[in-house]
Formats: sequence, C-alpha cells, structure tokens
Amino acid sequence: MNILDTTTQMALAKFAVGQPVSRTEDPKLLRGEGSYTDDLNFEGQAYAVMVRSRHAHGVLRGIGTDAAKAMPGVLGVYTGADLDRAGYGPLRCMMPLKSRDGSMMLQPQRLSLAHGKVRFVGDPVAFVVARSVAEAKDAAEAVELDIEPLPAVTQASLAAAAGAPLLYDDVPGNVSLDYHYGDGVKVAAAFAAAAHTVKLAMANSRIVVNAMEPRAAVGRYDAASERFTLDVGSQGVFGLRNQLADDILKVPREKLRVLTGNVGGSFGMKAQPYPEYTCILHAARTLGLPVKWTDERSESFVSDSHGRDHEITGELALDADGNFLAVRFEGFGNLGAYLTSVGTIMSTLNLVKNSIGVYRTPLIEVASRSVFTNTSPVGPYRGAGRPEGNYYMERLIDEAAAKMGIDRLELRRRNHIKPSEMPWAAPSGMNYDSGEFTALLEKAVALADWDGFAARMADSEKRGLLRGLGLGSFLEVTAPPMKEMGGIRFEADGTVTIVTGTLDYGQGHAAPFAQVLTTHLGVPFERIRLLQGDSDELVAGGGTGGSKSMMASGAAIVEASAKVVEIGRKVAAVALEAAEADIEFAQGRFAIAGTDRSIGIMELAAKLRAGLKLPEGMPRSLDVKHVHEAAPSAFPNGCHIAEVEIDPETGAVEVVRYTAVNDFGTVINPMLVAGQLHGGVAQGIGQALMESVRYDEHGSLLTGSYMDYAMPRAADMPFFHAATHDVPARTNVLGAKGCGEAGCAGALPSVMNAIVDALKIYGIGHIDMPATPQRVWTAIQQARS
Repeated sequence: MNILDTTTQMALAKFAVGQPVSRTEDPKLLRGEGSYTDDLNFEGQAYAVMVRSRHAHGVLRGIGTDAAKAMPGVLGVYTGADLDRAGYGPLRCMMPLKSRDGSMMLQPQRLSLAHGKVRFVGDPVAFVVARSVAEAKDAAEAVELDIEPLPAVTQASLAAAAGAPLLYDDVPGNVSLDYHYGDGVKVAAAFAAAAHTVKLAMANSRIVVNAMEPRAAVGRYDAASERFTLDVGSQGVFGLRNQLADDILKVPREKLRVLTGNVGGSFGMKAQPYPEYTCILHAARTLGLPVKWTDERSESFVSDSHGRDHEITGELALDADGNFLAVRFEGFGNLGAYLTSVGTIMSTLNLVKNSIGVYRTPLIEVASRSVFTNTSPVGPYRGAGRPEGNYYMERLIDEAAAKMGIDRLELRRRNHIKPSEMPWAAPSGMNYDSGEFTALLEKAVALADWDGFAARMADSEKRGLLRGLGLGSFLEVTAPPMKEMGGIRFEADGTVTIVTGTLDYGQGHAAPFAQVLTTHLGVPFERIRLLQGDSDELVAGGGTGGSKSMMASGAAIVEASAKVVEIGRKVAAVALEAAEADIEFAQGRFAIAGTDRSIGIMELAAKLRAGLKLPEGMPRSLDVKHVHEAAPSAFPNGCHIAEVEIDPETGAVEVVRYTAVNDFGTVINPMLVAGQLHGGVAQGIGQALMESVRYDEHGSLLTGSYMDYAMPRAADMPFFHAATHDVPARTNVLGAKGCGEAGCAGALPSVMNAIVDALKIYGIGHIDMPATPQRVWTAIQQARS
C-alpha cells in the first residue's frame, strides 16, 4: 500500500542516492559566513610566531632570547628546553615498516623544537608569544640563533651515497627504511626468460601542497579542569586528538578536545600533528591565555609537509606475444629531514599496491630506500603513492609498445584483467572484486575520438606545432579499513544530525551523506545536519583520506539507519497500538502492515520528545551511536586520454583535449564527483607541466613563493570531457569505490605519455616531470644536435 503522497515521493527521489544535489555548504561559504581557524578569536588572546632555522643543516650552538623577552608586548619566548621540562613527547610515525632484513625502520626522534641540530630551512627552533602579531614578529626577529653550518644534501639518491652528509649519527647512510616486497628470485627468472624487457628511470617531482587556506591553530587551557582545547584545520579530529594526547602531550584523551570548523583544502597535508600545535598548547597552559598561530604563505612553503619526490627505475618483462610476465621497481623515496605520520608508505607500500593497476601481471618486486635529506619533511599529497604507482606502470607500457612495435591500446587490452577473472588476487596482496577494464578503455577511446587524432595532428602541424596523444589507465587501492562512527541524533528543533569521524576539508560531505540518510531513513534532506569536527562527540573516527569517506561514513550511516529503524519499530508499535511484528518501515514511515495507519519518522521522534509513554526498558529516543567496523579497500579505476600541443621553438606545452572515463562504483552524487575529478586532474596537470620544488646546493629553497613556484591556473586547463562506466564494488554496502584522488592518477600518465608521443619525432623516448618549456626545449635542442 502506498502510504506516501506524491510530493513526499518526489522530495525523496530528488535527494536520493545518485542525484546531482548541490553542495549544501556553499551558500554559507559564498556569503563569507564560514568559520575557518583564523576567523576564531578569543578574549585575551595572545599570538605566537615561530623562529625557524635559515640553515638547511647545522649544529645549534645556542639560542639567545634575552633581547626578545625585553621587547614590548612579549609574554614569553620558548625553546626546546622549555618543552623538555614540560615533558612533551616526540612527533611519531604512525606507519612503521620493516626493512628487508626484518629489522624495524630507523625512527630518529623528532621533538617539536630542534635540539642540537637543525636539519632543514624552516626547522622550528623557538617561538615567541606576544600581545599582537606585530610584536611577536618583531621579537622573533630578535631571537639570536648560533648555528654552525654543515654541508647539506637535498636529493634522496645523493643522500644515500657514500660520503654524503649525515643528518643523524644513528642512521647510517641516511636510510631510514630499506624496503623490499616480492619474490626476487622468481622475478629475476621471469626477466631472464622474457622475450622483451624495457627499463625507464623516472623522477616524480617534489610538490608544495599549497592548500588555499594556510594552516592555523588556537590553543586554550582550562586550569580548573586541566583540559586543553585545540582549534585547528585537520582531516579528522578523532585521530589527531589521540596522537596529540597519547604521544605528545602525554595526557588522558579526555583532557584534550580538538575542534575543526571549515577547512580550505588539505590534500593530506593537514592530517598530522605539527610542532606549532605543541607550542601553542604549552604557551596556553603556561600563560593562562588563548594563544593563536597563523601560518603565512611564504612560511608555509617550508613549514608544511611537501609531497611526492621519488626517484624510481622501473622495468617490465613481456613474452613474445606481449603478455606481462613481471614488473619491478627500484629507487628512492625522499623523507625530508624528519619522519611524518605516514611518510614512508608512498614509495613503498603504496607503490606495491597501486603499480599493478588494471593488468594481469603475475609478479612484482619493489625495492626502495626511504632516505632523510635536508629538506622539508614529506607527507601525503593527493593520492599518496597511488598516482605515482600508476604513472610508473603506464610509462613502462608505452615504452614497451614502442619498442615492440605493438599498438599501445592493443598491448593494454591484451593484458587487462577480465571481468570473468574477478575476484582477482593481485601479486600486491590485494583482491580486486570488480571492474570492466577493457570496456571502460573502449568507452574512453570512443569519447576521445582516438581515430580522429591524425586529422587534428595535421592541423597542428600546419600551425607549426607538435601534437601528442597519451593514455593513462589507473586503478587505485583506497585507504585500508578503519573503524568509523555513524551517529544519528534527532534534535529538539526538528533537525537530524549525522555524527561521523571523517572530515570535510573541501569535498562537500554534507550533501552526499544526507542523500544516504534520506535514501535509507526517509528523513527530509533539508533537515539533515552534519557534525564531524568535535572530538568530544566521537566514539571512533578514521578521518578523511585515501578516497574512503563514503565507504566508511556512508556504510556507518546505512548501518546506523538500520538501528534507528529497529528502535523505531518498537516505539511505533506503541504509538500505533499494534504488535511490533506488524510494523513495516518504508521511505520514512512506520506502518501497520495491510492498513493505512502509519506514522512518519520525524513525527515519531517528536512524540518521543513530547513524552510518549513507553513500557519500562524501551529506548526514549531514536538516537544511535554506531561504529562501523570497517570495509575492505575498494578499487576505483579509469582511463584518461590527453592531447597536447607543443611549440618546438619555445618548448611550451598546452593540454588541448582531455577525456576521462572512470569507474567509481555507485556514485552517490555525480555533481560532486565531477568536481572532485576536475580538481584532481588540475593538480595532476600542474605537476606534469610546471610544479616543482627546487633547492640550491646549500639546501636553501629556491622556489619559496609564487614568484618562483608555478601553480596551474584556469587558463592552463582544457575543457574536460568525462563519463562513467560504473561497476558497483562488492566490498561495501553502498557499492562505492571513492573518487577523490583519481584525477591525479589519470592525469600524470596521460599527459606525460602525450608529451612523449609528441616528441617521438625527435627520437625522444622519455622526459621527466615537470615538462616545463625550458626542459622540453632543451630536450629538443639536444635531440637535434
């Protein structure tokens, strides 16, 4: 029996899973009504400014603070000795791995302020707290640092070489981790038996994350309750609270509250604790005042973790028919001066998981060394090893196709994992559950008008330009399983709050999470609110990262909805004076089976708030606090096709066409998925063509502002032609696969393969990122000479 009126049915359908619902955050943000960390100000607030090393490497002989302490408005000047006396712990790596010999990776301790040595330009040494920012800056300039400079090394392969300057006395050769995965004997045998092999040395350039909102934080301390509060931009307050409380502050978790409001981008960078957070919390407790710190853009270039920076040599072995036999990678991952929370996984574990891609490759071997250098620490950046792994594999495939004289599309088709082979056990240890890789490729080739490329190339040639066509298939392994909260709370004002531990730092979680709740519980979309940024409200939370938010929070919301329905049946039976067994639930209403008697879920919640009389022991609200135990990783995949034009006289590269077909499983909100895809592609094109961190021989940052560090702009982007070929995942209740990092994973190989395709007329078989005009022009001149 249809118990819903037409208007209600239309409303539920409009906001159901799969509908292109606009972001609900945007009107508020566009009106300037958002609340970012730097917008927060508290009564009596003081301001912190960090004192940083201007040397990349040196012995810290002394710190003179007397002049700074005497300056107007200064409330305190603090060094590492002050933090030591307070008993704070070090910043810790959360992903310790073992070296090939079975020993644990070397993890030298990093305290929040440098002790004994400085190890990169920007290394925090001290901090000043004053009544105003200007007074704090003036005093910070007056702090005297006595540093004896030492030789510096900024490239990982050089840092691991004999005779390189050592950052730590107890880390021989600067190597923190000598990682190995795979059966080297079997891989070597496969290469020995191969009819064809190809080999490429590839650099994945270092990136400054450049979130739109620089980092900021406000520390507070309540002496009566002995409790800290940290307002900070993050990617998840639950995990950040636990790391800070357990490892650094050394206090019970209930003695620290972490709050995050609106966040203007992160891409992995804001997930971890930073030294500044320890500093301002210490000052807040010492001074009894709120203490605020806000990064400035020039400072963020050195204080934020950087991304990428790998030197990898890849090899692919094939039989006479072009079937892949084995792939192996060897090289270096640059850690920077210190270990970040997950700094080792990008060139190790995630390279293993993501380089196999969509191909039936029987064997893989990865041997990479994670190396300390005198540079800013390296952390996750959109994809965190996923785009890198796919890039290496796709470049090798194009190289193999060229060497063997096989059409590059045909070589990929020949090696695709087939749907009939699912589930497929990859040599990486992953089990692929779904995907139609050849069908997806064919869809991309058709959408890109691959066959019409020759005519477009001829047109470019008439204008004196080179034109190249590149393809990049990818498959990503999303973040590993984590527990996630799915709380549902019926509020007194008639709204419903979703409480979950992932965190929106620009993705637009509110609308798609509400769509899931509307679909499964029938709650009116416009009444749904989202609470993510208060650690006091969470009982679990994995944060946002690794394209897992919908798999984690979405599944938690679905399971929590089922618990609400379970409670609601009991309560509705009382309200409708019926047996619980006779109560059915559909589209937001509880009804007595076979009758027209029903009650809506919102009406039932209101009756409970009004004091509906219930039997002893029955729940007094529909609220639930549920923890989703974790879904396995999912495997979003796709095929991106790029076309570039190159001016051979200047080396300038322009991406002129871009096509993307992706399998994101069940798409909750296609409008938001398109936005995520566009952003990822833009970042991928930025890295491929222009973004790159450069240091001089002394370790000084040469690209420390937007005057020297090129960022992609709208004019650098082509129009994107995108489509989906969605095969729902079998590993989570929604069938979702994640989409946040896919744009980078498709853009890097497709754009770089297109550039090499354009340059092959000169016999150029490879060029590293970024393909700047200077690099491309130089390659052309060398090839011509």
